[in-house]
Amino acid sequence: MQYHETPVTPVELLQPVDVVLTEALPDALAQCGWMITEQVFSPRLIQELYEEVSDRNDLTPASIGRADDQQRNSRVRRDKTRWLSGQSPLQAEYLARMDQIRQQLNRSLYLGLQEFEAHYARYDAGDFYRTHVDALKGQRNRVVTSVTYLNPVWQSDWGGELVLYDESGAQLRRVLPTMGTTVFFMSEEFPHEVLPAVTSRYSIAGWFRVSSGVAI
Repeated sequence: MQYHETPVTPVELLQPVDVVLTEALPDALAQCGWMITEQVFSPRLIQELYEEVSDRNDLTPASIGRADDQQRNSRVRRDKTRWLSGQSPLQAEYLARMDQIRQQLNRSLYLGLQEFEAHYARYDAGDFYRTHVDALKGQRNRVVTSVTYLNPVWQSDWGGELVLYDESGAQLRRVLPTMGTTVFFMSEEFPHEVLPAVTSRYSIAGWFRVSSGVAI
């Protein structure tokens, strides 16, 4: 399995046809199951999303598990989240771009993706999320995971990396949460974790799904 990274030349938000939609992302997911890119969102939108989430005081401690089994476990997960509703213009813009990607993945890879869900996530200093997978094998509820990083400044010694592993537990990649970076990977295939940081770390985590249901 190899790492696939696209060039970092910015593209305009909602550009009708671009390399991320038509070539790079479908090819990467088909060949190795993941991709890192800075070509998905404009710097302007990332900055404004950061300003929106950093001003909010309604993020709540995240849970693990599904439906009636949901519970908070600070030994496993310590981030705070708020689901995106699409009611603000910024959220609507972000979700519209992700819907473009959903449609292109269906055209290219025949994944049958029906919807996309996402939430803001804030990891305060020392917070983490232990190694986990986003979907159990065979359930096919969450098919493709995305994570977009919002902090305008992030230094390499601040921690907070996303670590991707293969199914044997070997480390594939550490991803610094630098502004505008988006990670895509197949939800069933890659265990991953978020390492502690020394300052607050903001992102949007999202999932392309095949059917409606209770979020994991």
